[in-house]
Amino acid sequence: MSIFLLVLAVCLVIFGGMIALMMLSGTPRYRTEPEQLMALFDKALASSVSETEWNTIIGYPIRHDDYLEGIRRRADRLMDEHGRHGRMARGKPLLDDEGQEELAALRDHLAAHTALRRRED
Repeated sequence: MSIFLLVLAVCLVIFGGMIALMMLSGTPRYRTEPEQLMALFDKALASSVSETEWNTIIGYPIRHDDYLEGIRRRADRLMDEHGRHGRMARGKPLLDDEGQEELAALRDHLAAHTALRRRED
């Protein structure tokens, strides 16, 4: 009987500790920063980004910054309007020529906005 109570107590401590650990740990958060978007845009302009990487970053909503969310949505629209799925697999850029120009303008705008924001801080 004492072994049963000992095993029961050890199990309760282990399960209780696991439940407490789960309750106290926070949910991990992924925050897209402007530098990450600029690096992605640079890769897309250099035709070295995969569609999977593009879709992973651009497909994830940005809830902490409305301005970055607008940039992300514009980049997503660029892919819808000027991108063709499977272009990278055929050795072509992710976006057509007009899309490349608009992405370069969007990247420059984001870089200027980020520099201005950093100067204000």
